[in-house]
Amino acid sequence: MSVPASGSRRLGYRLAGRRLDYLLHLRPAEWPIMAAHTALGYVLAVGVAGAGQGVAGGAAFAGLVLWVLCLNGGTLAINSAFDQDEGDIAYLRRPPPPPRHLFAFGLALMLAGLAGAAALPLAYLAAYAICFAMSVAYSVPPMRLKAVAGADWVINMLGFGTLTPVAGWAATGRPFDATHAIVLAAFCPLFAALYPLTQLYQLEEDARRGDRTLAVRLGVVTSLSVAIAAAAVAFALLTLAAIRSAWPTTGGAAWRWAALCAAAAAWAAVLVPWRIRARSLGPPEHQRGMYWALGAWALTDLAVAAVWAT
Repeated sequence: MSVPASGSRRLGYRLAGRRLDYLLHLRPAEWPIMAAHTALGYVLAVGVAGAGQGVAGGAAFAGLVLWVLCLNGGTLAINSAFDQDEGDIAYLRRPPPPPRHLFAFGLALMLAGLAGAAALPLAYLAAYAICFAMSVAYSVPPMRLKAVAGADWVINMLGFGTLTPVAGWAATGRPFDATHAIVLAAFCPLFAALYPLTQLYQLEEDARRGDRTLAVRLGVVTSLSVAIAAAAVAFALLTLAAIRSAWPTTGGAAWRWAALCAAAAAWAAVLVPWRIRARSLGPPEHQRGMYWALGAWALTDLAVAAVWAT
């Protein structure tokens, strides 16, 4: 394989040789997104003030590293090991061919994280173990549930959507309350909205490989319609949590409602025009749409942290 033109990647190959391929398949471009979503649970558990004072900071940091680097990185590595993608994939443009021992490398990372999780609160260990099992079932034959439409969706909405911030909370050892549980649950349908969007620009490659993913089965237009419906469910749950929190609708505290509305408006601004123009768009436009949706996701994380942790 010729060395890609990226200056940073050329430098990486000069320093690490082909070992850099292992790092690239951990998809470090996703780490900030995963870290932020994991940290959301921590911030909701201890509050912004508590986070600033480092409340349960050691356990939370250990939990974040294990979740992002070992569990998520290892998951993406074993996924690449079996997918053998040639085109762009989420968070990695021009992926190098998967190195020979990528599956073993990814699995070893995940197992190391599981061993580390045993030193953290039991709820964190349980969340890690559940996601570990789902990750293997998702990527590894003969199960390979990512090729089963619907199963791929459920695994991702549970794993990334809700269990990721649950792990951030659980690392603190603090008990969950009903209102925050609804907030964390809302990210399940929100990721149900995001997940098919990550596949729209890969439809041809997935279909050629025989992976009957949710997006392949639904097609572009229906996938976007489902995304809009799932996002609506997510914001309905966040609205329910807001009502339980008894926020005033006037005065200085009304900004909380405004922040939540801004996040919902960001999703609408991405999804509705995309759905209207879906039939005329090609893979590059769908790929750009995915990254705009990731921006709406990040804005939602920030809004939720601001309104429920301050």
